[in-house]
Amino acid sequence: MNQTSARLAQHWSVIQGYLFPILEEELGPLSASHKSVAQSLELIRIEEFIPSSHGMPWRPAKHRAAIARAFVAKAVLGLSTTRALLDRLACDPQLRRICGWETAQSIPGEDKFSRDFALFAEIGLAAKVHEALIVQHCEERIIGHISRDATAIAARETPVYQKPKTDKSPKRKRGRPKKGEVVPKPLPTRLERQAGMTLEEMLSDLPTSCDRGCKRNSKNSVEYWVGYKLHLDVSDAHLPVSAILTSASLHDSQAALPLAFMSRRRVTNLYDLMDGAYDAKIIHRCSRFLGHVPLIAPNFKGSAKGKAEHSTECRRRKLLNLTVPEDARYKERTTVERVFSRLKDEFGGRHVRVRGHAKVLTHLMFGLLALTADQLLRLVPG
Repeated sequence: MNQTSARLAQHWSVIQGYLFPILEEELGPLSASHKSVAQSLELIRIEEFIPSSHGMPWRPAKHRAAIARAFVAKAVLGLSTTRALLDRLACDPQLRRICGWETAQSIPGEDKFSRDFALFAEIGLAAKVHEALIVQHCEERIIGHISRDATAIAARETPVYQKPKTDKSPKRKRGRPKKGEVVPKPLPTRLERQAGMTLEEMLSDLPTSCDRGCKRNSKNSVEYWVGYKLHLDVSDAHLPVSAILTSASLHDSQAALPLAFMSRRRVTNLYDLMDGAYDAKIIHRCSRFLGHVPLIAPNFKGSAKGKAEHSTECRRRKLLNLTVPEDARYKERTTVERVFSRLKDEFGGRHVRVRGHAKVLTHLMFGLLALTADQLLRLVPG
């Protein structure tokens, strides 16, 4: 048993041997949902990341730790709105005591929850707690595969129709240049610019406004939505390692390099698994530069000949019952799809009721926090 497994086993023994008996003695019998909330909060310990208000311009942090715990409970229970969370806290004494309130009268109003959520979004609380949780439990392990993909996040906002103007390459007439004519070089693409940037510069260069996006689904049909796009790096153990939220119109490949460098700070992995949207030379080079093996589905970019040759080669391998090791490893990429599914179906990914990039990201990160805690506890050795 490695150190990470031993640490998780120790957490689980504390939860089962001490936390549950104490809570049941004080609060009475606990349901399965109460136990899920309690064990997630015990593993995450979000109250340790709440900033102190001493010397700060805002009011004293009364109820702030309890509100942060309540937002984690909201994600664990899959509640769609803050109003539903408050109603549940008012009629559920066990949940209320687990979050940190003694009586129903001590629970603050919805406006206090809204103000504190805005503060959590401003300081990036959920993202910091998630990073610390991943580093604590995954930094010492070698991860085999990191699967990278993006998913649509629908939002209740007015999309930005007027995109900011960007410098474009100067136009010239088609054909060979005249003698002595200086042909201006085309401006570098975002991927080319990212190759010489730091992680912080890459993140600041990505668009984050709400706009319209389209994506081809597994059934080869195009879906349209208004909102954002969530980019994830997911490990073999279905743990979301890194997350970036961008505008819906951003192509998946534009977030590949920031995700790769972000994940590098947190975990050590061997293979990078990506679909055909990430098939670019710069992404291949970046993956190898980080010491990884890129396994990216080929993108023929409209080349019917190349696509036909690849299809013929696949049929020949199937006929000969020949399995390529890279193809077997690439099948592990489905882990990122399962994480997206769990985030949306179980942890509030479909119920985005806030507006603005920072708040939407915080809402999703609370869901990813709950998902990460749940998945970590599933990894406890039997």
